[in-house]
Amino acid sequence: MLSERDAGVCLQDGTGSRPSHAVRQGDSMSDSFNARAVLPVGAARYTYWRLGALDGPFDVGTLPFTHKVLLENLLRHEDGQTVTRRDIEALAAWDPRAEPDREIAFRPARVLMQDFTGVPAVVDLAAMREAMERMGGDPARINPLQPAELVIDHSVQVDAFGTAAAFARNTDLEFQRNHERYTFLRWGQKALANFQAVPPGMGIVHQVNLEYLARTVFGTEGEGERLAYPDTLVGTDSHTTMINGLGVLGWGVGGIEAEAAMLGQPISMLTPQVVGMRLEGELPEGATATDLVLTITQTLRAHGVVGKFVEFFGDGLVHLPLADRATIANMAPEYGATCGIFPIDGETLRFLRLTGRDEDQVALVEAYARAQGLWRETGAPPARYTDLLELDLATIQPSLAGPKRPQDRVPLPDVKANVEAALGEYLQGHDEAGPRDKRVEMEPGGPGLGHGAVVIAAITSCTNTSNPAVMLGAGLLAKRAHERGLSVPPWVKTSLGPGSRVVTDYLDRAGLTPHLEALGFHTVGYGCTTCIGNSGPLPPAVSRAIAEGDLAVCSVLSGNRNFEGRVHPEVRLNYLASPPLVVAFALAGRMDIDLRHEPLGTGSDGKPVHLRDLWPGRQEIQAAIEASVHAEMFRDRYARIFAGDPAWQALEVPKGELYDWDPSSTYIKHPPYFESMGPEPAPVEDILHARCLAVLGDSVTTDHISPAGAIKRDSPAGHYLLEHGIGELEFNSYGARRGNHEVMMRGTFANIRLRNHMAPGTEGGWTRHQPGGEQMTIFDAAMHYQASGVPLVVLAGQEYGTGSSRDWAAKGPRLLGVRAVIARSYERIHRSNLVGMGILPLQFMDGEGAERLGLTGMETYDIRGVAALGGDVEVTATPDSGGEPIRFRARVRIDTPQEQAYYRHGGILHYVLRQLLAA
Repeated sequence: MLSERDAGVCLQDGTGSRPSHAVRQGDSMSDSFNARAVLPVGAARYTYWRLGALDGPFDVGTLPFTHKVLLENLLRHEDGQTVTRRDIEALAAWDPRAEPDREIAFRPARVLMQDFTGVPAVVDLAAMREAMERMGGDPARINPLQPAELVIDHSVQVDAFGTAAAFARNTDLEFQRNHERYTFLRWGQKALANFQAVPPGMGIVHQVNLEYLARTVFGTEGEGERLAYPDTLVGTDSHTTMINGLGVLGWGVGGIEAEAAMLGQPISMLTPQVVGMRLEGELPEGATATDLVLTITQTLRAHGVVGKFVEFFGDGLVHLPLADRATIANMAPEYGATCGIFPIDGETLRFLRLTGRDEDQVALVEAYARAQGLWRETGAPPARYTDLLELDLATIQPSLAGPKRPQDRVPLPDVKANVEAALGEYLQGHDEAGPRDKRVEMEPGGPGLGHGAVVIAAITSCTNTSNPAVMLGAGLLAKRAHERGLSVPPWVKTSLGPGSRVVTDYLDRAGLTPHLEALGFHTVGYGCTTCIGNSGPLPPAVSRAIAEGDLAVCSVLSGNRNFEGRVHPEVRLNYLASPPLVVAFALAGRMDIDLRHEPLGTGSDGKPVHLRDLWPGRQEIQAAIEASVHAEMFRDRYARIFAGDPAWQALEVPKGELYDWDPSSTYIKHPPYFESMGPEPAPVEDILHARCLAVLGDSVTTDHISPAGAIKRDSPAGHYLLEHGIGELEFNSYGARRGNHEVMMRGTFANIRLRNHMAPGTEGGWTRHQPGGEQMTIFDAAMHYQASGVPLVVLAGQEYGTGSSRDWAAKGPRLLGVRAVIARSYERIHRSNLVGMGILPLQFMDGEGAERLGLTGMETYDIRGVAALGGDVEVTATPDSGGEPIRFRARVRIDTPQEQAYYRHGGILHYVLRQLLAA
């Protein structure tokens, strides 16, 4: 194992100084290709690993941008063991048409977390410290060996809205609900080396990363010399890819995998295929970056880029500001790619200067990018790509996506028909929903609420609040609407959740904040809100009307996810849209409207007001950007980024190398992963006499599996909290309680939209306990099986585990007793997370699946041949009815030798802990 000195350090003093990163050097580094060279940048000299050293035998110049970055990573970390000369040669000779079959070891320069995923990561580190001490090791050795940065942005909830006091009220509630969590993070900040937390209320993790934490190219001191190398990272949020817009290679991983990276483990990955997308032309008047990314999402989903890298190139990049590139890169998880990256060019440098990076840093980025062939040249031929796609920006039209998936783009003229079709489908399946034109009074004599009404309109999420063009566009539209006398109907819950404090600064400077607030778009917090389900409760009168009328109501948000049940449990139809269109549909108060022809409302002069009357032109938006967005805003805000507000500064910081667990806490609990762990792993065994916990269909997301959103009183998690003296008003969200495994395992597979085929006619976390067939919650059934020593399996369809990189989508099933999942196909991160928690991912053979094989879940399962950890296993499903056993083969989806090692040890953290113990 590498020492802390070898790994480098990242120390921050909380004064706003930038993080320091040092390249991680091994004890015996090699340089087979004599790649070490000197790069002059002004008066400075940097040592770097020159890709040109491989020219001649290899055509390095035509490699994709991403593979150049990966190749440099291999050159710099060649040690003859984890990285060999043959690894380097194989990547340099990459064949874009070949199926991935070679593993490489990637060492990111840093790890990025948000607090929902970061808290359980720190909980695990604290538990590993105790396990290390119990087994005779030094607990202080458990530290991030790679710089780890955490931004607290996922805990604010929209309780208050529509008033000037909304931000203060939501902040107060945030600290009340999360006092234990925040105190725990302060302990981690003090006790753990190389760990730094950005306090709450500063901004969304990905925007803070884009505007401050990222360097694009690092220039650091190491081994007595200055070193230059690319900024690379992995993050515990799938939208880590937003940083790809800045030319930084990074993507989302599970919290489990990120913890291992922090602890010095390389990330093992198969060399990915790369899809190139040539962008030409320029966006037409009226189209936004949001419309562009929804089109790209639809196109790439249809093409199929799951598990692949995507690179954007072409002369159309000249017309794409960095913020637009970041918008596109952000939604890589939605189009299914591991990353969606842009090259480094003059626009990259302009953004670095705008956001307050110093000139020495900007000069280093340019010099390094040019020297390594990472600089975009106008008119340059495309790199070698697995596939090549083209998109003319001039063809982009205003669009939304919905009502259930981000890839389901709907051109603005077709929105009304889309909503009507969705409502028709809903009405057919809900007899009590009544006629299409049904109206339910919210208050006696008050306005009626009907099907298709917009009850949530949120300008939120990292995707769009990082983009001044769409934010100022929304403000300009609000200004005109306000001046024309329009208002938002009373049933619409409006909110504005800026991605950073700078957004507020430029909206204020442009004079647009009063107009947004006049329509109810007051700032509710600086963090992820509606997009992740932190939308807060609907007004009681609205909730009553929805329940009374069984109404299918809508949300419209400038986010990236609109899966069923995610935004709000009472909202059926969810649409993604640009911030200006969010304002427009809020004014209309309904989604079943054709904004081309129908007015948004009636102005104070008694005349109808149409969207075309309010929509700001491109020149107007650009003028507002130039007048209101300036570098000093970024310098000022980020100079104080680590200080936090008085509430943060007043938190008491626990002391000691070991965390003093509070047994009465319902937020932070000691997890059981390491309780029976010994210094050596047990032999890998077959899985015998297993029962099926759930039979699931296609496109089951991690939102369906992992606990998220509000905790219901009548749920297993709600019962647990009530039993521990927590009132319903203090339940908080699942995300806020991710540090308590007792809550999280009770919320696993409990999404209100989950459909388990073992319990037909139900929605939510229901199953049938076998062999008796009693219907009960999935949690209760799992506990019955666990008490009897019965292992569990889950059957699933295609794209199992799509969505956010939720570690609890693997941790929860493991704690419930799930030993294997058999699916038709997997999302990349979730499959890796299953292995990381010691769950065996198996894949049905092509053309097969649970339905095709006649599997109902009412069988006993034997899985033999597991010990090989590769190839195929034999599965025997013996029906409870006494029929003939169903025998089939399934492919083991443990894809790399490193994953084999993790599985043998029972999980990635167990492997790392034993390695540290033996070192």
